[in-house]
Amino acid sequence: MGEEWKGPLRKVDEWRWLIPRDYKKGMRTDGLIYASERMIRDIRKDQAPEQVANVACLPGIVGKSLAMPDIHWGYGFPIGGVAATRVEDGVISPGGVGFDINCGVRMLVTSLEEKEVRPVLDRLLRVLFRNIPSGVGSEGRISFSVSELRKVMEQGAQYIVKRGWGLPEDTECTEEQGAMPGANPDKVSQKAIERGKDQLGSLGSGNHFLEIEVVETVFRPDVAEMFGLFKSQVVVMIHTGSRGFGHQICTDSLNVMQSAMRKYGISLPDRQLACAPFNSEEGKAYFESMVCAANFAWANRQLITHWVRESFEEVFGKSAQELGIRVLYDVAHNIAKLEEHEVEGERVKVVVHRKGATRAFGPGHPVLPQRYRNIGQPVLIPGDMGTGSFVLVGTERAMQETFGSTCHGAGRMMSRSEADRRSRGRDIAQEMEAKGVLVLAESKATLREEIPEAYKDVSQVVEVVDRAGLSRKVVYARPLGVIKG
Repeated sequence: MGEEWKGPLRKVDEWRWLIPRDYKKGMRTDGLIYASERMIRDIRKDQAPEQVANVACLPGIVGKSLAMPDIHWGYGFPIGGVAATRVEDGVISPGGVGFDINCGVRMLVTSLEEKEVRPVLDRLLRVLFRNIPSGVGSEGRISFSVSELRKVMEQGAQYIVKRGWGLPEDTECTEEQGAMPGANPDKVSQKAIERGKDQLGSLGSGNHFLEIEVVETVFRPDVAEMFGLFKSQVVVMIHTGSRGFGHQICTDSLNVMQSAMRKYGISLPDRQLACAPFNSEEGKAYFESMVCAANFAWANRQLITHWVRESFEEVFGKSAQELGIRVLYDVAHNIAKLEEHEVEGERVKVVVHRKGATRAFGPGHPVLPQRYRNIGQPVLIPGDMGTGSFVLVGTERAMQETFGSTCHGAGRMMSRSEADRRSRGRDIAQEMEAKGVLVLAESKATLREEIPEAYKDVSQVVEVVDRAGLSRKVVYARPLGVIKG
């Protein structure tokens, strides 16, 4: 995946590696990568650490330029990158959010056990596949008018629930309650609206999926009980984002940001880090349109949740309430958030860029749902379709060290084209079935691009953030059935 990075990395401890700020001209702070000794060798295989150093050059950056153990090469920021800039005199960068704005994960719990689901798994998967559109360019089952889409941009998942597709408690257990404030639909282009209006309620393609899983290992029984998780329990994970809508919003912003760099005299080592002062006209316009895309993504996952409930009801002949289907939590992976954090002893308003990173707020934070406030935020970490997923819990240490952030998944080790090349001629669905995992996909090409070996070992990634104290392992769930776009 490119040329090996030769820059300096100073080992701080078993799980932290420092790129000193004197490594290159323009760095305003140090870079810090979370990884084990074993993982750091792979991380050096591409230029992602150089991107960590480049991010350290952003005007107004506070703390360190951070990278999680699932770090790999991305647009501008590395995927797995976290950086906070002061609201007062710092910048906002679309490269610190990414093209799939609020690509994120929602987990639904059920009261079902594996022994109840295994006999009907094939039928359940087919009903879900029929009810939830997936694949490249897939369209949702409901068409929204432009005026309705404006409400989605402003009210997110809450608007979907108001329309009857969900329960009020769904949004209580969603980051930002599924409706981030600050949206301005007037800042969204007609092209983005055209791309998005028929895609609500669809999975899309690439690494997006819907997965039926079973809780196999419980690491922290007390926290698991508070989350409503138990061994042998069947859960559902939904991984998708803002589809073409968010992609177009990011694309639209990049040219504007290039001009803004010249206008405000900002010089950076990588043009992909194009940015504008947060309080500038260009910075505010990007943020307001990004919030529209984030709310679109929460609405998207809410609609899919409704169809998951309907699918389970059809197969089991019971109501979703009888089946105990509720939202455990819903987290964003690609987003910029206005937050207040302690930096060098003082409270500072910052824009936290999380790109391929998960918010992981610790116990007592007022934005957390009442049911989780005393224990910390649920953190959802999907692996690849062959290895399952983890639920973790946020910590006070993350609040002090990473602006309340942790990893977001396994992280790619192989490009999509390389994975496709290496898996030619293989029947990936058959290979997965031999491992006890049923897979349905719109395209065989998607399965080849998403082979398990294209990803890092998610258990190693999670081990690092657990041992570094950024989030603590609660349960591991292995896959039973997967739908891919």
